[in-house]
Amino acid sequence: MSQAIIDLKDADLTLGSGASAVHVLKRMSLTITPGESVGIVGPSGSGKSTLLMVLAGLEKVDSGQIMIAGAPIHQMSEDAVADFRGRHVGIVFQSFHLIPNMTALENVAVPLELAGRADAFDVARRELEAVGLGDRLSHHPGEMSGGEQQRVAIARALAPQPALLIADEPTGNLDGETGRQIAELLFAQQAERDMTLVLVTHDVNLAARCGRQIRVRSGEIIDDGRSASVEAPARGAFA
Repeated sequence: MSQAIIDLKDADLTLGSGASAVHVLKRMSLTITPGESVGIVGPSGSGKSTLLMVLAGLEKVDSGQIMIAGAPIHQMSEDAVADFRGRHVGIVFQSFHLIPNMTALENVAVPLELAGRADAFDVARRELEAVGLGDRLSHHPGEMSGGEQQRVAIARALAPQPALLIADEPTGNLDGETGRQIAELLFAQQAERDMTLVLVTHDVNLAARCGRQIRVRSGEIIDDGRSASVEAPARGAFA
């Protein structure tokens, strides 16, 4: 078996303190192998997006181990995690997070420039062409549709050639048809690049397209997609 690209062991996280403290992740353990497509589903407030942020190194756990592509990111400094993420992990957010005063080309090139890539703009151009935006290079986010902005965000995430692509509600801000097109793009790119795709979604159809579904409830994994569920989810809980 290939080395796990994600190996999470007993991850525990509480946010807030005192009366407002929320136990968000409760000793979660999870293994994902290279090349998998995984959908994380669960009710609002179940901890699924926090789990995704922990896997991306954007949120630190109180205890537990997080190995990404063999690297112990739970032991790394914030700067080291940021450097690692920039080289190995692509992230797509629901709200795009594009820089409004930069063109599509600049939005994709900036992270590469920060990483010291001399070919940043050549790579950015290729990635935008790969997501169907070769004719929108000089357009700013405000001049683009929501679907086009998400394509720019996907191009930016893919530009460093990450082994792992993480997506948090990637179709959540889009209409049905545009969301379907974005889903098609994500799965096509995942297959073409043979990378691992892990996404959080409320869209049952999108989740069903993944090779594996992980169900989360109240900060715990109740079904890891490989074994029988500890507790069957309530009807409609994941709609």
